[in-house]
Amino acid sequence: MSQIQLISGPGIPSIGDDIDTDRIIPARFLRCVRFDGLGEVVFQDDRAQMQGKHPFDQPQYQQAKILVVNGNFGCGSSREHAPQAIARWGIQAIIGESFAEIFFGNCVAIGLPCVTASSEQIKALQTAIAANPSMQLTLDLNNLTVAWEGNTSPVHLSAGAQQMFTSGTWDSCGQLLQGVDSIRTTAAQLPYLKF
Repeated sequence: MSQIQLISGPGIPSIGDDIDTDRIIPARFLRCVRFDGLGEVVFQDDRAQMQGKHPFDQPQYQQAKILVVNGNFGCGSSREHAPQAIARWGIQAIIGESFAEIFFGNCVAIGLPCVTASSEQIKALQTAIAANPSMQLTLDLNNLTVAWEGNTSPVHLSAGAQQMFTSGTWDSCGQLLQGVDSIRTTAAQLPYLKF
């Protein structure tokens, strides 16, 4: 299992409240059997409308690892494709004012931390990133802080989600694989599984 405790790298701002999952990944891309290639079409319609001016198209943000968003990010439908597309683009963590509950749960399930901060902190981060896109952010999930250019701000994450990330138990498949011997032993003792 993979522990997630520290994420460092440049940031990318996505400004605006109520950015829903239909905007993050348009419905026509949901027909895929696997999530491969979804990173290329994240925010596809918004990017097309902005004709190269969307942050996910701008060259200065192409190495970004931390997405900084505003309120109610990921609202709308419950599609798991939305966090998959964001992660497959290269994002390793999201800092925002607030997240839709199902989006947050889908992010936890794939190891994509979503932490919250105040509106003022988010605006300060977005402004700092826009002024210096190569600036390094460091999100510390053990201490629940984000640091950049000599600044440190607190972030918030529920105790359960924090424990899952820092211990590696966010990965339910990894947990099953770790316990495969116990599963086989238990299965062998169940009378209804005997052939």
